[in-house]
Amino acid sequence: MANAAQSNVTPMEPALLAKLTGGLGDSKRVAKIGADIGQIYSHFLPDIFHSETGIAIDVDYLGCESGLMTDLVQKLGKDFAVADCSLRNWCPNFLMATGTAFIMALMERMLGAAPDTIMEPEVRALSQIELDLAALVMGRLGDVLRSAVNAPGGFEATIDPPFNGNGKTIFEEAISAQFGMLIRLKVEIGKVASEFALVIPQRTLLKTTIVAPKPSAQALKKQEEWMEMISEQVKRSQVTLEAKIRLQSLTLKTISRLVEGDVIPFRDVRQDDICVEVSANGANMYNCEFGRAGDRYTVRVKNNVSTDDEILRHLMG
Repeated sequence: MANAAQSNVTPMEPALLAKLTGGLGDSKRVAKIGADIGQIYSHFLPDIFHSETGIAIDVDYLGCESGLMTDLVQKLGKDFAVADCSLRNWCPNFLMATGTAFIMALMERMLGAAPDTIMEPEVRALSQIELDLAALVMGRLGDVLRSAVNAPGGFEATIDPPFNGNGKTIFEEAISAQFGMLIRLKVEIGKVASEFALVIPQRTLLKTTIVAPKPSAQALKKQEEWMEMISEQVKRSQVTLEAKIRLQSLTLKTISRLVEGDVIPFRDVRQDDICVEVSANGANMYNCEFGRAGDRYTVRVKNNVSTDDEILRHLMG
């Protein structure tokens, strides 16, 4: 009889269980929290961003959505770069995201492009250099959030390296059964409109008092410091180089009969005339000469094809 009684027990709905245990709020409460956070970002982030970069942006609250954390993360999609985050004494697993269009437009601005020349970019995944820039932007998003939630201890948010929206969060198992809130913010830089987003567990937000952050010396860094930080971040980024050597012209008939072991001469007749073109991401960067050091083949830079600024612009993609 006991076994029969146990088999008739109906499991409680996850949403109802979450409401009863403080993990899911009613729609009115969720909307209020989202609006409070969105208002703080729209009021404070543009000033902080401009004071540190000299670049004007507009931020507006778009809205919020309630749901399972894993479902909310999937909704960000390929148009976002996403980072796993934590804030000591507040939340061990939440996510921040920035639209890829914003990062591409910001990179152009940081490399000297005039605001009115930057157009809506083509949707694509961010390059490693752009992901490095996204990490700096998310640092500013984290600063505003840390001040707004007033987490004890004054710790900074820990932000893992961002990944493109088709990547996978390391929090997937930890957040699989949690209900969260997706907070969306519209951000405009010149003519380009994009979004910022946060995905935060409701269990955390329902216990949080949202307060307007106070200006601090850290939020008022000089523009030159931020520019140097981005410059150094870009310079440290790894880029794969490709070296091409032109081969001697052959007829299609000869090419069609090539077999393993055949040798095709370099186009240049003399060894010291062999020119190597070095490129990255499809952009020619240097003209080099072919050589050898011990058992290793090498190329030596002879001259630049592009200026430093042009090289950075090419690598941006």
